[in-house]
Amino acid sequence: MRHAGEIAVQRRAGVRLAEHGSARVRAEIPEAAARFLEAQRMVVIGAEDREGRVWSAPLTGRAGFVAPAGDRTILVDAVPGAPLAGVFDDEHDIGMLALEPWTRRRMRVNGRARRDGDHLFVRTEQVYSNCPKYLQKRTIAEDLEPRERTSSSGDRLSEAQREWIKAADTFFVATHAPGLGSDVSHRGGNPGFVEVVDAGRLVWPDYAGNLMYMTLGNLELNPAAGLLFLDWATGDALHLTGRARVDWDPREVPGAQRLVEFDVERVLQVGGASPLRWAFEEHSRFNPPVRGA
Repeated sequence: MRHAGEIAVQRRAGVRLAEHGSARVRAEIPEAAARFLEAQRMVVIGAEDREGRVWSAPLTGRAGFVAPAGDRTILVDAVPGAPLAGVFDDEHDIGMLALEPWTRRRMRVNGRARRDGDHLFVRTEQVYSNCPKYLQKRTIAEDLEPRERTSSSGDRLSEAQREWIKAADTFFVATHAPGLGSDVSHRGGNPGFVEVVDAGRLVWPDYAGNLMYMTLGNLELNPAAGLLFLDWATGDALHLTGRARVDWDPREVPGAQRLVEFDVERVLQVGGASPLRWAFEEHSRFNPPVRGA
């Protein structure tokens, strides 16, 4: 069933479709989804840590490192480091997004995961695909040997991190509704679509999508959120955790149906988060223009 947060957001957005949203999502892994997962080189996961903070992080590997092990089980041949290290030592809610930028295909998996050695076992509760809107086309240019990770943390964005976000055309957002599960989703637009208000606040437009509002529905119940910005050229990752709220006044931002304001609580920058190096090809034709660009 849809949960109360999804229903509230759908009503506010004027969606009147009966049982539209997570109520229509199945737990079983369709054959097409199984084959898609087996071809992936990267997935993005989202979860709540032991302190109640929500984070998003990438996992990478050779094709086949993510593979079904039953009609409701996925085996991932990787485990997360910081900021989600140790979270899955016990079974824990997880959101997972499989993204294929060169074909603009993506699918989401929500469920429960636990670590077994160097693997994650994911028990699926929701499996579904998303439309290709706002996905930028990229291809893998290099697959390097993993290098030693470096990290730096704080509670405010540095000037360099603010510039990183201003130039981004893609990020990932994880949310968690207590007792109802975790989710991770993609957000995309032309560079500059994420406004950096200051070192502690971001604002981005919420464009027309699939009308499911699973991310916004979770935020309706719990404002905790985790953002991931990848440096596609270097493999570095910028993780943010904080609190998000929906502003239903789009303020004449092109293409926006509403805005999401995010207050930064913690920042973790990880060097060497991914061995993959991606080559940009083109932006999505669905991306609205950026105000002032």
